[in-house]
Parts: sequence; C-alpha cells; structure tokens
Amino acid sequence: MAALRRTLHLASLAAGARRAVAGSLAGGCLADRRLWDKLPAQRRQGSAGTFDWFFGYEEAQGLLLPLLQEAPAACPPRVLDVGCGTSSLCTGLYTKCPHPVDVLGVDFSPVAVAHMNSLLEGGQGQTPLCPGHPASRLHFMQANAQNLQPVASSGSFHLVLDKGTWDALARGGLPGAYQLLSECLRVLSPGGTLIQFSDEDPDVRLPCLEQGSQGWTVSVQELGPFGGITYFAYLVQGSN
Repeated sequence: MAALRRTLHLASLAAGARRAVAGSLAGGCLADRRLWDKLPAQRRQGSAGTFDWFFGYEEAQGLLLPLLQEAPAACPPRVLDVGCGTSSLCTGLYTKCPHPVDVLGVDFSPVAVAHMNSLLEGGQGQTPLCPGHPASRLHFMQANAQNLQPVASSGSFHLVLDKGTWDALARGGLPGAYQLLSECLRVLSPGGTLIQFSDEDPDVRLPCLEQGSQGWTVSVQELGPFGGITYFAYLVQGSN
C-alpha cells in the first residue's frame, strides 16, 4: 500500500507541475506568437537548454528510429518538426540517432528559433552539439506551420513530427488545425509518415485525422505512461 500511495503521489505531482506550466498559457491564445516568445527565456535554467511538452526524445526514440531505418538509403532521410519550440526532439535526433538524418525544426517564434540555434552552435558559453552520425545535419528556421511553402517543397520530407502543435491550434478552432494537417501532408514524400504526439483521446483525434487525411492510412499507438500520463502517437502514412 505504501508503494501504491507513493506512485499515486508522484503521478499527482507530475500532473500538478504540468497544470502549473499550462496555467501560464491559460490566459492567452495558444496561436498568439507573443505568448510563445516569452517562454524560452523562462526555461533556460534547464541543464539541457530544452523544454518539452508531454515528453522528450528519449520517450519517442523507440517509435522514431525504426521509421528512419526504413527510409531509402540513397541519402539521409529528412525530418521536419513543426512547431518545434525548444523541444528536445530535433536535438535528440541529431545528437543520438545512430543513422544519418537531416533534421529541420520550424517554429513561428523567433525567440525559440534563436534559442535553439544558439544551443546548436554553442552560444552563451555552451559546447556546440555534436551529431550522432557524421552525415547528420540540423537546422532551425522561423516559419508558420500552417504555411510551409517558404521552407519546404512538396514531397520533401520522409518524416514529419507534430508534438502538441495540432493541440495548440485546435484551441483556436479546427480550421487552423486542418490547415496544419494539410501542410504536413503536402510536404511528406510518398511512403512518408506524419506523427502527431498528443494526450488527446483517440475517440476525438482519429475522426478528425481520418476526415482530413483521406487517401492516407491513419493509426494510433499508445505511449507511456510517462509521469503517470498516457499519451498517443497518431500516425498518418502514405504508400510508395
């Protein structure tokens, strides 16, 4: 019983911390860039220089690495993280993936992009990030995930990652979320995969993805629990 009480207590603390961070956003529109511009400066005290909603690269790598192994061997697979913020997904893929990868993180917050470029290049007295494979590359650019035309041509990415970006846009209405989905599918190569990471229940998310991804295969995998919370990976996949 003592062990059970401790487990429940830890889960409660994790959920409480998550609510506290989310509470700092509750007063604003999650599609407002100014809101996200304020956040990186509040998180720089973290030793890794990154901050993750939901979870980070370590929890996602078991799903990501097999997909990258399946990529065509002619050149490093291109990976796009939409709404990357200051997440560890991009940096984790770059520094820890044993296979060559070409990673691009985009975010509409210039503050977040500047922070991640500084982390990559070793700014503010930090050590520059080293790739896990000599052929791997990592870039960060400012871009609107609902209009990726300036940074991404059609069919140019093997893997597109969305960790919480649909969730943020959907708070302002589903049309914005569907525009995000449309852009993600546009930039996917034939046979590519879009992964949406979320804590939203499949009964809610799957019908939306099926409606907006006609002609694609939609599936879901359960992840976790991490910190007492169960998450979901929603996969939208094409055929070669």
